[in-house]
Amino acid sequence: MFKYTKSAMVAVAMLLPTIANAAEFTLMSTDISEGHKLSKEQVLNGFGCKGKNISPSLTWSNAPAGTKSFVITAYDPDAPTGSGWWHWVVFNIPSKATTLPRGAGSGKGLPKKAIQGRTDFGSNGFGGACPPPGEVHRYVFSIFALSTEKLDLDENASAALVGFMTRSNALAKATITATYTR
Repeated sequence: MFKYTKSAMVAVAMLLPTIANAAEFTLMSTDISEGHKLSKEQVLNGFGCKGKNISPSLTWSNAPAGTKSFVITAYDPDAPTGSGWWHWVVFNIPSKATTLPRGAGSGKGLPKKAIQGRTDFGSNGFGGACPPPGEVHRYVFSIFALSTEKLDLDENASAALVGFMTRSNALAKATITATYTR
């Protein structure tokens, strides 16, 4: 029995460096938190909402080996549309990037070659939260690590098309889900 236990301990010890190096792909923000309510800064200024419409800062780490680009999305799965609501889509973010600054959804601070696709507001750039009164909605901010250097799309691409192409090339995904109600 002692030999079996000693062999198991040696096997576990040999695996520890591998496990320690396999850090999880992570998305972080100083502006939004998992499970917490969005601030007025991330709320739309329109549709009856009176927010500042500022995209949150986003930082990511531990992208998997082979990552050649990133895509960021913000999506409300609770919107009463039958298909949710796309609030933000940024694709062709270079693999060397590790952050988007607060307000990048205005187009300022985006990495070169990054493209903002068309949202469900019918425009490019960040559109803040604005659920119907009395409803609590979730806002899923996601980053995808892709196996391709770019998606062969332009700024007129719909969020659904970007999502399809993203999932076809995704190596990993990390999310922060925040909420908002009015």
